[in-house]
Amino acid sequence: MPHAYLDPEDGLERQNQKLIEIVDALVRQVERGGTGSGEAYAQFRRAALLEEQVQARTAELEDALGMLNRSNARLAQAMRDTEAARRDLSTAIETVQEGFAMFDPDGVMVMCNSRFGMHMDDLRDQLVPGLRFVDYIDSVAGSRALSLPPGETPEIWRARRLARHDDRHAIFNVALAGDHWVQISQHRTPGGGTVILQTDVTDMIRAERQARERMLDDQSRMARATLDHIKQGICIFDGRIRLAGWNDGLTQLMGVPTPRLRRGLQFPALWRMIAQDFGFDGEMSRDRLAAWVETPLARQPLRFTMRSEDRRFIDASAQQMPDGGFVFSFTDITAERRAIHDLARTNEALEERVRGRTLELEDALERAERANASRSRFVAATSHDLLQPLSAANLFLSALRQDDPANREVLGKAHDALHSVEAILHALLDISKLELGHASMDVGPVALGPVLAQLRDQFALQAAAKGIELRILPCALSVTSDRTYLKRVLQNLIGNAVRYTETGRVLVGARRRGGAAAIEVWDTGPGIPEEDFQTIFREFARLNARASASEGMGLGLAIVERACAILGHPLDVISEPGRFTRFSVTVPVTQAVAEAASDGPAAVAHEDGCDRVVLLVENDAELRRAMCHLLERWGVTVLDVESGEAAIELIGETGAEPDLLLVDQQLGDGMTGLDTIAALRGLLPGRPTRLVTADRSPELREAARRAGVTILPKPVGAEALRAVLGLDS
Repeated sequence: MPHAYLDPEDGLERQNQKLIEIVDALVRQVERGGTGSGEAYAQFRRAALLEEQVQARTAELEDALGMLNRSNARLAQAMRDTEAARRDLSTAIETVQEGFAMFDPDGVMVMCNSRFGMHMDDLRDQLVPGLRFVDYIDSVAGSRALSLPPGETPEIWRARRLARHDDRHAIFNVALAGDHWVQISQHRTPGGGTVILQTDVTDMIRAERQARERMLDDQSRMARATLDHIKQGICIFDGRIRLAGWNDGLTQLMGVPTPRLRRGLQFPALWRMIAQDFGFDGEMSRDRLAAWVETPLARQPLRFTMRSEDRRFIDASAQQMPDGGFVFSFTDITAERRAIHDLARTNEALEERVRGRTLELEDALERAERANASRSRFVAATSHDLLQPLSAANLFLSALRQDDPANREVLGKAHDALHSVEAILHALLDISKLELGHASMDVGPVALGPVLAQLRDQFALQAAAKGIELRILPCALSVTSDRTYLKRVLQNLIGNAVRYTETGRVLVGARRRGGAAAIEVWDTGPGIPEEDFQTIFREFARLNARASASEGMGLGLAIVERACAILGHPLDVISEPGRFTRFSVTVPVTQAVAEAASDGPAAVAHEDGCDRVVLLVENDAELRRAMCHLLERWGVTVLDVESGEAAIELIGETGAEPDLLLVDQQLGDGMTGLDTIAALRGLLPGRPTRLVTADRSPELREAARRAGVTILPKPVGAEALRAVLGLDS
């Protein structure tokens, strides 16, 4: 094959040259005649083929050369364009007002403009492409143009600057010599390179500084004007205890000469001038003040008083400042001290007058209390003497009403009048006990049903006589209270309602309200104006001036108010004049209790008075005679004696066995009623007994309870005696 004569490693030109040489050799051989016609023809043929190959290779070579020429042309154009772009980029970054530099990802400077490294003339020859970033930072750190902050070395600055190089974006200011400032803006490129822009911000920094200085000057002038207008004396010290500022008040108050005040004056020197006229007034001392001044890190607010020889007082206070300095202020408090002194003297005089007036008031109050106590004790002490004749009069009238039918109406009115006097005396006794605090409260469970039933029976006839309806609702609740005083409270409320109601009705009932019961008394009487709600609870206060003494003396509501206050039962009243009045007493609810309908042991069970014997021990002859007269008219045999000793002697001598013992408590100088009952029980065990007395003291009530004796209070009425004897009314 012809190509075996060619070396494939040769280029196209070399191969064409070899083919041409082979063709020339073959042509010369043919021209010399060769060895034969056949061989010559074959050689010619090979030569023709070689020529064709040469021509084909020549054409390919020409095409390749054309392509190479075109590529070279395009490369040359690209090189021209690149150079033009480089010139344009250099021109562009040169026109930038800021300093510009670009570093490749390996930290080598690619390009920079002439403004890069501004104000650092000693680095101008070093800032050229090919400079490594680390070397650039080393050069800047060692430059004479770099102005380092106080206390910072070039090594420290270099370390801080290299640390910022790791930031993706960083902007900071660098101070240069000659009061120049350059702002550095460093940014990472997407390819990992670094672009640095340097902007001269000297004018901006100087403008800000001037504005700040003007502001500080303005503030200083304002502060100075403010300090001069302050009445206090002010002096300010810096962290080195040097005087930094003061106002005119310092010289006026503390007497420090103005020429001797200057900036930088040490605190001890200033204080020596102040101490010439003022000394410490109190626990403060020069050593304590010096210790406070010389402790700059932990000064607590300081305050003390100073005094001059001419009796002027200055309040001094000192306060720490953030820079380690402190400020002192001085305030003239002479007027305040004098006012306090005058006020103290005035207060002493007033206190003396108040003490005198208080003593006078205490004496007056003591006299009033003694008078009030004397009145209450007098009423309580004379109750027995007052009730004794009432009891006798009641009993005699009861007997006369039976003996003299013709005068029964007159005797009935006299009997009612005596009952009114008796009610008034009972009310006065109740008021006296409540005022003296001698009311005996036996608080415990009380069944409301029996109490309300008794009150219904008591007032039913009175309401029917007036033609009004009295309705007392049944109740199964039990409350915590004193049975006697709760009954007295409701008795007074219902009695007032029946007394003052002319038409309509009176309604009494209890309502459950949570853990309490509201016992309400409603009436359709004249009503009470709201302005009189407080008046009605005072003693002897009666809104209806036409009411006679027989209808009450205005003591019922006073007893109600005091008893409710002692028992802790809230009392409420609402009323609408001309329509209604409602009184309400709120009492705690308790568990239901079983309670007898009567207040004492069972009465003597007899259908009539025949064959009944009563032992009456009473030292008052008139009352004893009246009770005997009445009892004997009922067919009762009465054994009457005037003392306990006589009663014991009578039973001992006669062996009599009376069915009922009626024994007065106050029997003169001998045995008391309780002593007599105790002795008679030894002789007559199991006999029903009543202690007859006008003494309503809690001590006697408690003694009777312990002895198991039922009290029959004086004055004793005929109905009470019939009830004790079990006789029909």
